[in-house]
Amino acid sequence: MSNRRRFLRLVAALSGAGAVFTATPAHAVGSLVDVQLVDRERSQPLPTYQQRGTHWVAGRPGSRYAVRMSNRSGERVLVVLSVDGVNAVSGETAATGQVGYVLAPWQTTEITGWRKSMSEAAAFYFTALPDSYAARTDRPDNVGVIGVAVFRERETAAVLRQPAPPLAADARPDESRSGEAESNRDRASGRAAPSAKSAAPMREERLGTGHGERIYAPTTQTTFERASERPAEVVRLRYDSVENLLASGVIPRPWRRPAAPEPFPGFVPDPRG
Repeated sequence: MSNRRRFLRLVAALSGAGAVFTATPAHAVGSLVDVQLVDRERSQPLPTYQQRGTHWVAGRPGSRYAVRMSNRSGERVLVVLSVDGVNAVSGETAATGQVGYVLAPWQTTEITGWRKSMSEAAAFYFTALPDSYAARTDRPDNVGVIGVAVFRERETAAVLRQPAPPLAADARPDESRSGEAESNRDRASGRAAPSAKSAAPMREERLGTGHGERIYAPTTQTTFERASERPAEVVRLRYDSVENLLASGVIPRPWRRPAAPEPFPGFVPDPRG
């Protein structure tokens, strides 16, 4: 049976022995395809931390985010995006053999929400686990993880590899081209994301991804034949609130030198009691 199927092609492309805890300067994870989470309100990548080989991202409850993916190769690739164990395009419980997005050679793009149609998506936003889309569709077990399965294209069907355009891989998002500017949020017809204050979970509450307002996110269809049934790369990013990551030790607390005792601290104080 042929692997050739139709997948989504984004119109909104950019031009162009002890635990060690570190924040990666580039904020990106992956080799064939770099993956990072971006705070849409601040237009900044979210810092990525490592703990025993696992990559973590700290999110702010109530804030909208996007999954930025950068194809680092000169060939097309298929990316199957899972958010909290749910396929971000079809809404199915995620599996690597499902529908995804096709990235052109050297393309960088951002996925800003759950695919609702060929022109709209429901915005991703950080929220308490019970309010997450996965939990509200009775699938809470895998809340708190982003997964990207990357597939190469079969050589007989692939286009010629293209050289990297200068600076294209480092270009910043172009809101005018992506059609996902903040002003388009007023077109929302779905459930709006709550404010950071109202959505802030308790310290022990895990963070998940909500099903937010409708936003303009156009895409088209294209064909893609996988080179293999197994992905060439699987990128995983786990996330939670800053408070939870501090409590679990993923984010190291600032170290302070303990105060040294002084032999002559001052005058005699009164005793207690």
